[in-house]
Amino acid sequence: MPCRLRFLPLALLALLAGCGRLPQPFAGNPGATALRLSQPPPARLVVEVPDGALLPDAAARAFASAMADAMLAQEVPAVPASAAGPRHPEWRLQMSAEVRDGRVLPLYTVQDPEGKPHGKAQGQPIDPASWAQGAPATFRQAAANAAPAIAALLTDIHTAQEHSDPNSLVNRPARVFVQDLTGAPGDGDQSLARQMRRELPRLGEVVQEAPSGADFIVAGQVRAGPSETGGTNVEIEWVVRDSQGAECGRVAQLHDMPLHLLDGPWADVAVVAAQEAAGGVRDVILRWTGSRAPTAAGQDGSKATP
Repeated sequence: MPCRLRFLPLALLALLAGCGRLPQPFAGNPGATALRLSQPPPARLVVEVPDGALLPDAAARAFASAMADAMLAQEVPAVPASAAGPRHPEWRLQMSAEVRDGRVLPLYTVQDPEGKPHGKAQGQPIDPASWAQGAPATFRQAAANAAPAIAALLTDIHTAQEHSDPNSLVNRPARVFVQDLTGAPGDGDQSLARQMRRELPRLGEVVQEAPSGADFIVAGQVRAGPSETGGTNVEIEWVVRDSQGAECGRVAQLHDMPLHLLDGPWADVAVVAAQEAAGGVRDVILRWTGSRAPTAAGQDGSKATP
């Protein structure tokens, strides 16, 4: 029998959850920059203590610490070299300074683990007396001024590498494995997953029959309870994780259904629910791979928040 139910989507949210592989404050909401930097470069950026920044040793270490804090504020995982520990390979930020036109100009170079430079940035000119004094406020301001340009440089490096790699997700469709959902009455767990497996290829993704080699795993949970209208309040939540298990985002749906309608076969209900959610799942994948910038609304008009 054709489904005549009117679906009432409360939200289709592409919520960017924290990447578990990154330290705080990235858990919760890494934002667009951290999203693009979730894969090297850099897995972590080591800020070297400068030996050519016209500073004594103690002041140079203070400058490196201030720069690491400023990069963290830009949602780039960074640590001063003095606290980095034995971890390789690492991307590194080399810092120096020179006098130009009577002002101190901080200079920055991003290097790969082999020491090859991949880009340069420069800070704002600083009064030589203030620089030589080495006040913490001076270093904090210098770092805050330069951090956005360095973060943008890291993003450009990552983008260039992704575009040059034929196996990157920028140059091929994502491989997705959709698990059976849990918690649904009737045959909803299997029906919803089956319909999602049919919908995602229509949007350009490659759906696999097994999780091995998948770029993303889609799982879901259904919660059902009494609604204010006397029917059943059905909440479907789709969770997208990357191949390392880090949560990439969620798509949530809320429907008010007639009582006991879903105790048996879901049939057309599963079809409509999967069609409604598939675009949100794909949007999470595109955002996570950097193929789409965060927007205020999804393709279907649903709200999305970065």
